[in-house]
Formats: sequence, structure tokens, C-alpha cells
Amino acid sequence: MKRFIYGIVLVILLSVPSFAWDVKDVAQLQERMNYVGFNILNANRIEHRLIFQVINRVYTRDKWADVSSVNRTVWIKPTMLPYIDSDDELAGILSHQIAHGVDTYEGILRGYISILNYWVAPNKYDLKADKRAVDYMVNAGYNPLAYIVILNKIGQQYRYDIFSNHTLISRRMMLIYEYIFTKYPSILADNEYKDNVYYQNFLLTSRTNRRMLQEKVISGSNKKLNYKY
Repeated sequence: MKRFIYGIVLVILLSVPSFAWDVKDVAQLQERMNYVGFNILNANRIEHRLIFQVINRVYTRDKWADVSSVNRTVWIKPTMLPYIDSDDELAGILSHQIAHGVDTYEGILRGYISILNYWVAPNKYDLKADKRAVDYMVNAGYNPLAYIVILNKIGQQYRYDIFSNHTLISRRMMLIYEYIFTKYPSILADNEYKDNVYYQNFLLTSRTNRRMLQEKVISGSNKKLNYKY
């Protein structure tokens, strides 16, 4: 009988997703944001002050999260809660916004008009923040593949980016993957997310682009790839 009970418990444990998260409400999300956010700041020796808040803002440049250039507050909307399944995924969102927050300290008047750079060339600064976010995550002990996972869950896929200031989410995820592939290949070799359903979906939808990357590596080319839709 005991063996039967142990068997049932084992089946239940094995059926629980490895990325299950214990944050259930906004108060817990705020507490976890504080911990993960300051962990990223400290691990990366970021000397600029930033704070973290769960705020249901109406206006935002990004749909889910942003950073205020006025009071250096990194915030995410409470509607993000159902989409986050791990501290790593939360770290991905926060790391990107921290990267933008660091930029608000650069330039004249203590960075007061640095926000204009984002308004003029948001695509350039988003891609820059994506790469910096990967570095922040690795330095703080978080898996940067989780950044691809959370973007795959929340990033809306438009038809074109030729007339847009933002890169298509499919291309953006692929550029993050290429950066990890190039700078942190061991993370892909020992892939904790290989069985994650959202990461598997990214692999499925990026097959053509990853083939392009593979061919680039084999050829030894340094040419910048124009990833497909």
C-alpha cells in the first residue's frame, strides 16, 4: 500500500511543471520584484539608483512594463502576473527595463533629456537593452533563455516592421538567441528550458532563422543576418 501511495506522489511531482511559480497575488509580485530587481542591480555593480513597483499605468511606451525617466522607477503592470512562471522570466523583464533605466542617467542635465533618444530611435535602444539584459541575467545567476520564453508569451506578432520603430518580436527573439548562442554557448549546451513548452514553440517558429544562423557559423561569415518574419 505504501509503495502504491509513493507511486502516486511521484507521478504528481513529475507532472508539476519545473517552472511552476509560487507568486499568487500583486503583493507577492511586488515583494519578488524587489528581491529579483535588487539582485540584478547588485550582481552587475550598477551604481545608479532604481526602484521597482507594480503599477497599473494607463499610458506606457511598452504594453507590459516600462521605466520612468523622471523618478527612475522600473514598473510592471499587475496584468503580467498570470504570464510569469519563474524568477528567471521576471528577471528578463526587469533586466530590459533596468538597461533603459541606466540610460536615463547618461547625458546632459543628469540624463534629463536621455528619454529623447528612445523616442527618436526606440528600435535601436530596445535591441541594445535586450543584449544588456542577457548580460545582466547571466551575471545575476538567471537563465537568459527565460527572456525568450516570456517574450514569446507576451510579445504580439505584427505583420511588418519596415514602417515601424520596433523590431518584430520574432526577429527580436532570434537576435537574443543569436547573442546567447555567440556569447554564452554553454547555456544552450546545458539547456534547462529544452522541455519548456514556450521555448519549444520558439524553436518551432524560428526553424528557418536558426538554420540561417547555423549556416552563418559554418561559413565563418561576420555578415549581419536579416532574419525572416
